[in-house]
Amino acid sequence: MPSFSLESRLDGAVGGKTASALDRAFGMKTVGDLVAHYPRRYARRGELTPISSLPIGEPVTIVAEVKRASERRMQNRKGSLLEVVISDGRGDLSLTFFNQSWRIKDLHPGRRGIFAGKVGEYRGAKQLAHPDYELFEDEDTARLNAQAYANLPIPIYPATASIASWQFKKIVDLVLDGLGPVPDPLPEPLRERHGLLDARTAIERIHRPDFEDQIEQARETLRWHEAFVLQAALLQQRQFVRALAATKRPAGSLLERFDAALLFPRTADQITVGEQIEHDLQGDWPMNRLVQGEVGSGKTLVALRAMLQVAESGGQSALIAPTEVLAAQHVRSIARMLGPQLAPELMPTLLTGQLTAAERRKAALRVASGQARIVVGTHALLSESTTFADLGLVVVDEQHRFGVEQRESLRAKGASPHALVLTATPIPRTVAMTVFGDLDVSTIRTMPAGRAGIETFVAPLAEKPGWFARVWERIAEEVGQERQAFVVCAAIDAESATKDDTADEPVADAEDEAEPTRTRWGVVQAGDLLSRHPAFTDIRVEILHGRMPSDEKDAVMQAFARGDIDVLVATTVVEVGVDVPNASTMAILEADRFGVSQLHQLRGRVGRGGVPGLCLLVTEAPAGSSARARVDAVAATLDGFALAEVDLELRGEGDVLGDAQSGVRSSLRLLRVVKDADLIAEARIAAEKILDEDPTLSRHLGLAAAIERRVGMEERAALAKS
Repeated sequence: MPSFSLESRLDGAVGGKTASALDRAFGMKTVGDLVAHYPRRYARRGELTPISSLPIGEPVTIVAEVKRASERRMQNRKGSLLEVVISDGRGDLSLTFFNQSWRIKDLHPGRRGIFAGKVGEYRGAKQLAHPDYELFEDEDTARLNAQAYANLPIPIYPATASIASWQFKKIVDLVLDGLGPVPDPLPEPLRERHGLLDARTAIERIHRPDFEDQIEQARETLRWHEAFVLQAALLQQRQFVRALAATKRPAGSLLERFDAALLFPRTADQITVGEQIEHDLQGDWPMNRLVQGEVGSGKTLVALRAMLQVAESGGQSALIAPTEVLAAQHVRSIARMLGPQLAPELMPTLLTGQLTAAERRKAALRVASGQARIVVGTHALLSESTTFADLGLVVVDEQHRFGVEQRESLRAKGASPHALVLTATPIPRTVAMTVFGDLDVSTIRTMPAGRAGIETFVAPLAEKPGWFARVWERIAEEVGQERQAFVVCAAIDAESATKDDTADEPVADAEDEAEPTRTRWGVVQAGDLLSRHPAFTDIRVEILHGRMPSDEKDAVMQAFARGDIDVLVATTVVEVGVDVPNASTMAILEADRFGVSQLHQLRGRVGRGGVPGLCLLVTEAPAGSSARARVDAVAATLDGFALAEVDLELRGEGDVLGDAQSGVRSSLRLLRVVKDADLIAEARIAAEKILDEDPTLSRHLGLAAAIERRVGMEERAALAKS
């Protein structure tokens, strides 16, 4: 039997055809990828799965017993239909096979096995059409070793239509039989202190446990592997950055002139974080800092002061924003904050994909020549055609919208530029440690003086449908006091909405309902309602969404900012960065379709000036549902840091981390950032100690190899770009 390593290619271990199927189904390319696909649960041959709880339309894998089987000729077409009824002792499920009468020899009453397929419904009864199955040994054989056989755990794997759980099990068994020694990523003293298994044994026991008691120890060991390897990779990335030589950017007259012209005092937190950044920009290695703070806490001011410090020595700063609307808003607010003296010197320049060819050429020339010392853009900044004269600082706004690779590809346009990451989505400690562990973290908690605050109320239409009319009356009352309002919808057009057409940015579906209700209110529908509403006869209403041309979006936002529009009906395109101090009210329709952090971000668009803010969360989600719990949580507090923890508890880290955090989420198989917070913290301390003693990991080859496998080649390349 050949001996494989975790780095071995799958086609050499299981054959080309099977390797291709695994690559298509799960993106697996190596033996390490295969054995890191852990069982999601374990069944026993003696147990039966409750059929009553099987969800319609979902793929399932269950253990059940054949109750009866019968075959009949079909009436309307040629051939026969074999119907097999399986049972859990209380409920029945039918299996149907067309023209496969030979199966009746195996599927006779009393036989047990694993059955897999998509749950359908026919004449009110649940069924599996053409399911895959594997029967257990016949009862005579099983009786010879009945006790051990009945209790032997059966791993149930995440599967697809093309590869069933037991097919995957057979492939894993084949590979484990030929798997050679596995270098251990954990130092031996750490393993012994926590009673952990060696790597080879842990892999063997999670896939082929002899007893149920073996499973948890294997899981705990592999959780430690994930935490330790990820923390070591992030700390190693921090080492890489600190090994680079940075251009020192001392503060000077630009910053002094800017501070002298400020019309308000900086908050204590703004001063503290500003000093940290000022120190970083004069350090021996590139700054790599995350600044988190509430909506409206002054992160843009902090970032602009950093840009001025870089501009002092002729350097340029590039700010990448997630949407065109936000990028345009940033350029306007930066120019306003710089004032008539500094703005012409620094020439803030907008560079986005939707500029006309002539505008884009003009902007690109300013950037390439170094004339524009502050450049703001969207993904267009990442284009190969965008070049900088002296890129000294990269500012990433709303990091959760960008992956590691995008951040680093922008940094690659300069000679080891400094990096500043901004987020108005407060990050729980464990997520910060898990996702942003390569960054130094600063927090702005105090809010500028003069904010009138925001009141938030839930309009629970399931219990009080009459409140819907009151929402519109309340908005009309605010407009009557010469204030402005937002109405936010989860879709552009609810009538034609598909999963890819529901919003400009992702919104959370009502994941707790087995059958989520269709979106009822899009921008189109809400705009139409208000155009016919008697209270809105003299109110100026406009719509805004991401499908509109760039110049049109910009014109609408500027008109709203000037006060030429009373009510703006929009998608989540207004979620971040839109600053209209006269906007007092926001109604969020179908608020249960949004995540906690999104609702908090949206709410932050009102109450930004001296006008009190009012946020109305309109929902039909019933009391007690998790969708309603999200909405109630947002109404209960304005503390974004508290809400971040609530969000993590309600949704789990899978959604909170987001798909964009390249190389991180994919590596979390068993580790849970909430439940395993202490483990992650301890793993970080241990990894820090190892890297201090052995920076190149020359004495910890198992850890070095695990970092390469776990973080992945593409992600490592992206990380190394900095």
